Amino acid sequence: MLARLAALMLCGVPLAVLAQAQPAADAVPTEPAPALRSSPRLQEVLPYGIRQQLPVFVRGDRVTGQPDIQATIEGNAELRRGDTVVHADRMQYDVADDRARASGNVLINRAGNRYEGSQLDLRVEAFTGFFSDARYRFLETAAHGEASRVDFLDRDRSVVHNATYTTCERTDEASWQPDWILRAERIHLDRVEDVGTAENGVLEFKGVPVLPIPHITFPLSDRRKSGLLPPTLGLDSVSGFEYAQPYYWNIAPNRDATITPTVMTRRGVALGTEFRYLEPRYSGELTADYMPNDRLRDRDRWAYGIKHRATFDTPAGGVGLGIDIKRVSDDNYWRDFSQRNSGRSGVNDQLTQRLLPGDATLNWARGEHSLLLRTLKWQTLQDVNAPIIPPYDRMPQLRWEYRPLQLAGGLDASVEADYTSFHADRAYTGQPNAKRSYTMAQVSRPFLAPAGFITPRVQLHSTHYEFDAPLANGQRTASRTLPTFSLDSGLVFERDARYFGRDFLQTLEPRAFYTYTPYRDQRLLPIYDTAVNDFNFASIYTENAFGGQDRLADNNLLTLGVTTRLLDPDTGAEAARFGVAQRVRFSDQEVTMPGGSPVNERLSDVLLGAGINWTPQWGFDSTVQYNPKTGRSLRTTVGARYSPGNYRTVSAAYRMQKVTGLITEPSEQIDVGWQWPLNDLWGDRGDKPSSAGGRWYSVGRLNYSLQDRKLVDTVVGLEYESCCWIGRVVLERLQRSVTSSNTRLMFQIEFIGFSRLSLGSNPLSSLKQNVPRYQFLRQSVSTPSRFTQYD
Repeated sequence: MLARLAALMLCGVPLAVLAQAQPAADAVPTEPAPALRSSPRLQEVLPYGIRQQLPVFVRGDRVTGQPDIQATIEGNAELRRGDTVVHADRMQYDVADDRARASGNVLINRAGNRYEGSQLDLRVEAFTGFFSDARYRFLETAAHGEASRVDFLDRDRSVVHNATYTTCERTDEASWQPDWILRAERIHLDRVEDVGTAENGVLEFKGVPVLPIPHITFPLSDRRKSGLLPPTLGLDSVSGFEYAQPYYWNIAPNRDATITPTVMTRRGVALGTEFRYLEPRYSGELTADYMPNDRLRDRDRWAYGIKHRATFDTPAGGVGLGIDIKRVSDDNYWRDFSQRNSGRSGVNDQLTQRLLPGDATLNWARGEHSLLLRTLKWQTLQDVNAPIIPPYDRMPQLRWEYRPLQLAGGLDASVEADYTSFHADRAYTGQPNAKRSYTMAQVSRPFLAPAGFITPRVQLHSTHYEFDAPLANGQRTASRTLPTFSLDSGLVFERDARYFGRDFLQTLEPRAFYTYTPYRDQRLLPIYDTAVNDFNFASIYTENAFGGQDRLADNNLLTLGVTTRLLDPDTGAEAARFGVAQRVRFSDQEVTMPGGSPVNERLSDVLLGAGINWTPQWGFDSTVQYNPKTGRSLRTTVGARYSPGNYRTVSAAYRMQKVTGLITEPSEQIDVGWQWPLNDLWGDRGDKPSSAGGRWYSVGRLNYSLQDRKLVDTVVGLEYESCCWIGRVVLERLQRSVTSSNTRLMFQIEFIGFSRLSLGSNPLSSLKQNVPRYQFLRQSVSTPSRFTQYD
């Protein structure tokens, strides 16, 4: 106590804030007491203005010196100012220079970042000076290392000499060695940009030098930074050895770019770029790849993509603009570069499909009205061995919709008008191009009650075609006008129930849906945007069996169904769902797609569905299309998943589809996906590795065709997670066509908090895309508080 009092007396007001003496009973305060303001938490970052006013506290076993000039503290010396604390055996503090010189077991804790060493010379507020024989540990990344000297340039920048850097967890063993470590002549640390720069270094793994590093930058946090990204190495049987070196440019908080030069020994040199931008009203991405003189194809190869999204408020209403354009140089691009991944996740995938859109939309909305103007032109990459029919370009499409918000008598109504000019290569489509216009108006009157609903609806659909070539009957125009009536109704019953020791709210929801549309002969009308709706619980209660405007089914049918649900009475979460539905047809459906047969069965197949989510860990879902006459299922989908915790998930699905009047290609497949720690097999149930040992994970997805008796798609891999690095090896074989597939083997080692090295494409992209519910082993976490290591 005497030492503390002496320190306060010597250092004066600039060094400490003394407690005010209690005033006498008859004393009159000269000014009101300051108002107190509560705060839920302490400040993570101290503002500059407040920091300048903060006092300095010193204490120790023995304090000597002169007030407002200097203080010498010996034995358990401590200096504290704001978020900076200095401990030492002996310390001298000069008030005028704000300079602390310490020796013997020196420790600095600044906002959770810790430095230890033998000798310190530091200007406290400016945080300039040096530290000899230092050891350091950073709070945000848990990175640590040793250095012969640390030069503090200011509060955010420092230079570490003859330094080491690693994120491996240190143990108390004298023989401890990190799994990986960076040794460098100098490391520049910039906390403003959160970037470290190492010079004349070498990266060691398991005690073996693996990579000389003359110059490299690495992150000090999760913030984006400019610099070289980890390279990608690959070996392809066609393109040869491939080396891609991406460079990331952090232009601004809302703009960045990635530039990726690539060398392929058999093809040549390529350059890929990606530019992204984000503004309050618009955002987008621009991508481009260029390879001059591909030696295998003897031509230049290129690809580009443009995505732009924008919304604007105007006095006349809201306006939106959307652009999505993808183009490549030739028909073989998708085949030659389907496996490329130049460090930009998903970019090449967007440019290597066989159908590439050139889509631009401009929409306007105000109140009850909306307009849409669209142009869509496809680039179809044809294969002479497997040609595909290209979709129709829409050059242009204009649509107007009117949806009044309030109508008398509780009516709902809408009007939709559309004009589209369809164009495609007639050599593939085999039918004329056309200009099609249609108008669809509907009026309904919903009657809603807690126990059920009834909704009668009337629709009128009118369509007109103008063809650029005569139809089979010689006509160049065609028109069609059809009304549709439907009546949708349902009831909801509820009761309290208890199953397997658990309380539920059980519902019973019968539903009846009737629709009628008269017959019109539509056999001569070409198909531009129409397909058969899938037979499921979403489409069985709709008026038209076709999606699109080129076919209107002549329906006179009644759909009957019932669903029961088990709901959690407290949260309303659905624990189970069971449903059944079937159509009763009163007359044949004569309108079909080209080549289809009329539907004359009075009773449709039965649709059965079930979904069970008894606990958050388990999930089950199934849909069965059952034919009562044959007693066989025509289509079955059954899926289940088990996810008991992080990095533990197993999913399985069975899909079967037989030949029907609409399906000509039967299939039967089993799909299994998983991510699971192999350490569970020998009793290690932990979720995270430690310095004593890592954890092995198995991950993959298998898609097996029972009909062909072979694996269609295969992705299997192993991951090893240590305390400071992750290793991955993934084998991927994906079916590209009926007769060919792509196979690649990918390796990656990730040094946590430093960098990644990959051989082949990035396996993380493959795992995330193909394995259901896959989790990265090191998910991003929140920045730790400076009070985590508060001293």
